[in-house]
Amino acid sequence: MPERTMPPVSPDAATPVPERPDGRAGGVTALADAHDHAPRELGTSTAARHAAGTLTGAGDLLRALAAPVRIAIVLQLREGERCVHELVDALAVAQPLISQHLRVLKSAGVVHGERHGREVMYRLVDEHLAHIVVDAVTHVEEGGSAVRGEHREEA
Repeated sequence: MPERTMPPVSPDAATPVPERPDGRAGGVTALADAHDHAPRELGTSTAARHAAGTLTGAGDLLRALAAPVRIAIVLQLREGERCVHELVDALAVAQPLISQHLRVLKSAGVVHGERHGREVMYRLVDEHLAHIVVDAVTHVEEGGSAVRGEHREEA
């Protein structure tokens, strides 16, 4: 198997920008290729370095993302702005359910809606939020997560 080299580092972050098979940066496939399960040196008491309010906020954010439909919405919005009916068509989910999930994401600060005529166009507030979702999806696709109710043995 040929040795892989790390892709270039993004100018605004200390993380590599993976390339997709088509040569463009980003994407779930690229992240799966660059994803590494190797343990990192985190030092002692990583959580202690963060304020309790920060950890509470992070927990609230993760709870807002913790629904399959909301994950799918974030993945759609990662590709660009969408109105409700575009999300309904893309995800094959009823409009009231899409609207309900958008309200949760909006109140958590994940998405922003802006009225354009008769429609509201939704977009992600911050691209970091899409990375959280893409990383979680990639992790599961790689077999990195146990099936609900089952636990994997530690190596």
